[in-house]
Amino acid sequence: MTAARVMIVEDEEPLTTLLRYNLESEGYTVDAALRGDEAELKLRETVPDLLVLDWMLPGVTGIELCRRLRAREDTRALPIIMLTARGEESERIRGLSTGADDYVVKPFSVPELMARIRAMLRRTRPEVVASVLKSGDIELDRETHRVRRNGRELHLGPTEYRLLEYLMRSPGRVFSREQLLDGVWGREVYVDERTVDVHVGRLRRAINRGRARDPIRTVRGAGYALDEQYSG
Repeated sequence: MTAARVMIVEDEEPLTTLLRYNLESEGYTVDAALRGDEAELKLRETVPDLLVLDWMLPGVTGIELCRRLRAREDTRALPIIMLTARGEESERIRGLSTGADDYVVKPFSVPELMARIRAMLRRTRPEVVASVLKSGDIELDRETHRVRRNGRELHLGPTEYRLLEYLMRSPGRVFSREQLLDGVWGREVYVDERTVDVHVGRLRRAINRGRARDPIRTVRGAGYALDEQYSG
């Protein structure tokens, strides 16, 4: 089961709806934008694991957005699959040379696109599609939703489980409370940022027993991270 986050940037709403349905059916978390400038703003808040980007968009074109993303440090390595009605070899070369990792010509087969997404994530972000995540002596099984520390099973609530999984996907990365709210609770759910602190506290109590080292690092004024030294 995957927990990867995919953003679709496509101005054809029926196609966006179709892609969202198929992606969510496979367990992906999906965000979408209809305009290039809207997508650029969203990508400044949260960077997904993969971007499905249409070439022709209102606001900012897909090719220009791709160029801008490759110029930013936080999105330089973001996997991008470009969708386009342009099938000529010169246009494919242009798209790839601008920074797209793959190129799919419309009309396309949805199962083929899904296969390309899975293959790219396995290659570029194996940690988001792996069925088992490991950090130090903590092991999280995404298929059975079981968590063990040093061989002992831990009993986590559903929110604490999602929070731990989100942190384990990017050891060492500091997530703000806003980013954790978006990644764990989702954009559609409104909860106060202090809710994050409450659930981090619950997670710590569940995973830290006795003299076990606390793997969650609090970064004052910034947020929380899974200690990469612990994970290493």
